[in-house]
Amino acid sequence: MFVNKQATELRYAVRFRIIGKYFGQLTLVLAALTLVPLLISVLFGDTDISLRYAIVIGGLSALGVGMARLRAPSSLQTNEAMVLIALMFLFASLVMSYPMMGSGLVFIDAFFEAISGVTTTGLSTKETLDGAPATFLFARAWMQWYGGLGIVVFSLALVMQPGLVAKGLTATEAESDDLVGGTRAHARQILKVYGLLTVVGIAGACLVGMRFIDAVEYIFAAVSTGGFAPNDSSLAALGWPAQVWVTLFCLAAAIPLTFYPRMLRENRRGAVEFLQLLAVVFAALAVTLAVGATMRWSGGMAWPQVLQHAPVLAFSAQTTAGFSSMSCAELDAGSKLVLIFAMLVGGGAGSTAGGFKLLRLLIAISVMRLIVLRSCLPKHAVVEPRLAGRRLQDGEIHAAMLLILLFIMVVVLSWLPFVAMGYNPLDALFEVVSATGTVGLSAGLTTTTLPTFLKGVLCVDMMMGRLEIIAWLVMLYPGTWFGRRMEEL
Repeated sequence: MFVNKQATELRYAVRFRIIGKYFGQLTLVLAALTLVPLLISVLFGDTDISLRYAIVIGGLSALGVGMARLRAPSSLQTNEAMVLIALMFLFASLVMSYPMMGSGLVFIDAFFEAISGVTTTGLSTKETLDGAPATFLFARAWMQWYGGLGIVVFSLALVMQPGLVAKGLTATEAESDDLVGGTRAHARQILKVYGLLTVVGIAGACLVGMRFIDAVEYIFAAVSTGGFAPNDSSLAALGWPAQVWVTLFCLAAAIPLTFYPRMLRENRRGAVEFLQLLAVVFAALAVTLAVGATMRWSGGMAWPQVLQHAPVLAFSAQTTAGFSSMSCAELDAGSKLVLIFAMLVGGGAGSTAGGFKLLRLLIAISVMRLIVLRSCLPKHAVVEPRLAGRRLQDGEIHAAMLLILLFIMVVVLSWLPFVAMGYNPLDALFEVVSATGTVGLSAGLTTTTLPTFLKGVLCVDMMMGRLEIIAWLVMLYPGTWFGRRMEEL
């Protein structure tokens, strides 16, 4: 109780001027990013959508310029960073709903599509993409591409100056994992890796026979582990060389992005990053075997189909990319359960993948192994939890366990309304885990006819999963908004 009282006395609420100033800077970056789909809409002759994008850019620019001029302190509190990041993801989704509506979507479906894009999930209420405007298809992939790193990284890399604000914006648990940066130089390095993966991916996709625009849209979705495909059949529309190439880049984006510069430039490999690379590969292979076995012996699928679909679905679920080669609604119960576990765990920390991350699972396994080991040791023996040759700190262990618990709680609480409204429990769990893990595979429940309330539940899941829940808890905590402020002292 004394600790809680002491913490309360030291607590500072967010400062509205600093929120406003840096929200304005982030808004200007969002306006610049929106110029790309505007140009594409002009090239494709989608006049109505062009007008909507022009209105959005004008509004964002006016708002951003006005707010960015506010005078504010040069330091940023952790709760202010979390609030800024959460607000930006929500605001970007809301704003991008307007041009999405130009493709014939009602607001709730456009909002769902925008959230799915910005959070790199890939779930869609659209039952078919036949006849969809070319700009709509590109814009979805583009939102996933910049959502993969987040608007914050683009701001740190291109706009914001190094210093306390830059460090503060990457001080949150979610963003230190997803955006892997603490300084402007680091953010630029990660952006270069991300851009290089994109360019190489597009070039290779063209070489294996894909049209340029399809290559762009598939690779944008692959390196962001987003999964929006420009056609209804996802990867099934591609030949096997193209399927392998896209899947390879999903895998490349599901490992820590810091792995590449350390290997290529510094000529060394980080033990934790290399461990995560091995973990992602072995986990995807294990899921492939498990899904293949259940497809064959529980689902009665022929071996040629098993060999065709099992690897695609397994790697897609483990990397949280969300591409598919067949409808997941047709899978047997065992295959769905295996994929549910893979989607919940996800890829590596510091990658663009979702889920609660394989690194946290490895930490949990290490702690459980230590608990079992201690039961076999003398009482005076001293053993420490270690991972990749490094001693795990108590804070790391607590954070990992907490995030795993929070993910499971969000999944359970989101699953209950689906069951209460009469949906198949297993399919409902599949859908909720896919949204929370920002995966995008669907058991067939996410359609235009899904009740608005349940669409809202999935929207919350996607947002929660993208920012790993903590940022939203900070947003909802009254002490974030009310109380003493640093500048008042």
